[in-house]
Amino acid sequence: MRPGYDESPLNPVPAVVWALVLPMIACEAVFGLAQLGLTGGGAPGAGIAMRQIAVERTAYIPEMVLQLWQMGVFMLDQSWRILTYSFVHLSLMSAVFTIVFCLALGNLVANQFRTWAVLALFFGSAIGGALIYTLVAGLLPQFRFQPLIGGYPAVYGLVGAFTFLLWTRLGQENANRMRAFSLIGMLLAFQLVFGIIFQDGNKTWIAEVAGFATGFLMSFVLIPGGVARVMRQIRQR
Repeated sequence: MRPGYDESPLNPVPAVVWALVLPMIACEAVFGLAQLGLTGGGAPGAGIAMRQIAVERTAYIPEMVLQLWQMGVFMLDQSWRILTYSFVHLSLMSAVFTIVFCLALGNLVANQFRTWAVLALFFGSAIGGALIYTLVAGLLPQFRFQPLIGGYPAVYGLVGAFTFLLWTRLGQENANRMRAFSLIGMLLAFQLVFGIIFQDGNKTWIAEVAGFATGFLMSFVLIPGGVARVMRQIRQR
């Protein structure tokens, strides 16, 4: 066989990316089987009920965090919500979009970042997005801020890391670095239109933009050699 003809036409997805999306796939598989009557006792609407229970147990609720903060209380058994909300979705379609974006962007990012750095980008963006979302909710108590559920803030963090890679490459080529932000610009424009039509008053986009910013900024340190470069710049100043 001629060289190269036995290679797969698709780039293999790194194991770390599969480790992030498999919990999402598993959740949707359980909900789907329950909806078909194969699990959950075969009761009508079991899939919807199971999804609702999962959402209630894993969603990140900024109002609850603010109330606990005001009371000076820390509840360890609720703190995991800041991580778990990324793996459960309100609908199959939302999960599919998250999984596809995570596979595509995660594959690109994992080619440049170490395994632990990809995990740090995903979870760091989820945490950063949730915390900034909570901060904004605290500053604007007159508005209602919906609970966070779904992997969009974390995926937007991967978009931020991918944007950083483009931004760095364009800088090396002495090209216009603002072109690197075209992807996030298109995503935000699409989300704005979608939000106006289907999600009246939904403010979760704040967490997603915050996730993007977190992923972009973390990339300065997490990229191989990034810590040494940052330290050199600090010493020069």
